[in-house]
Amino acid sequence: MSRASASTLTPPRALPAWLWLVLTRLLLAAVFVALWTFAASRMPSFVLPGPEKVWRALVALTRTASFGHDVGMTTYRVAMGFALAALVGTPLGLALGSSRALARVFEPVLAVTNTVSSAIWAVFAIIWFGISNATTIFVVFMTAMPLILTNVWQGARNVEKQHIDLARSLRFSGTQILWRIHLPSILPYFFSGARLAFGFGWRVSLVAETLGSSDGIGYRLRQAADLVQTDQVFAWTLLLVALMLALEGGILKPLERHLFRWKPH
Repeated sequence: MSRASASTLTPPRALPAWLWLVLTRLLLAAVFVALWTFAASRMPSFVLPGPEKVWRALVALTRTASFGHDVGMTTYRVAMGFALAALVGTPLGLALGSSRALARVFEPVLAVTNTVSSAIWAVFAIIWFGISNATTIFVVFMTAMPLILTNVWQGARNVEKQHIDLARSLRFSGTQILWRIHLPSILPYFFSGARLAFGFGWRVSLVAETLGSSDGIGYRLRQAADLVQTDQVFAWTLLLVALMLALEGGILKPLERHLFRWKPH
């Protein structure tokens, strides 16, 4: 790599790394807004509203009586579905990773759950649960759980056998081996799957709420689309993305950094 190309990949020495990261992301956001504004100026507003119009729509939405309830319900459903996926997927992944016999039996089941789309799960959920919170929670669960399970399974398979043999020679119990050997080994895999599952969970919640809810961000999105209120569709979408990034950056990433603070950066 030449000196010129290498210098473009590293921040200037005068700026701290975090400030360089903030500035580059702000620049990226500015470029995105500029391109959006340019495209919107050449299209009808009902097709592509500009950033200013979408911002006004978002501010108006925050002043409605149902705004807090809709945001709260969507957040609750995603959080519940994600938590259930972690509670079920993690022990199942550990079990499959530690037992080849179980893995051979249940591998086809996992392949099926990974293949079925969230829209199909939403249809099944409506049939089984009707218009209720359980519909969205179930869809988020069925989308996130296989992702967490698969990553934890791979992590459990990569546990060093010599570490387990050493623990057994030191007369560690099965529980001690699980907590001291398996768990630290699978944590990076768990967080990798959890972050992926969390992002997918937010997206599929829109599908589920659009089809099987009477409130929430997905329901309001469908309502705005039916009335051709494109600015509100964009506003709700941007709000959902902002919530997802805020929760991931405010909870998952700090927790991951805290648990792996011993690792060299």
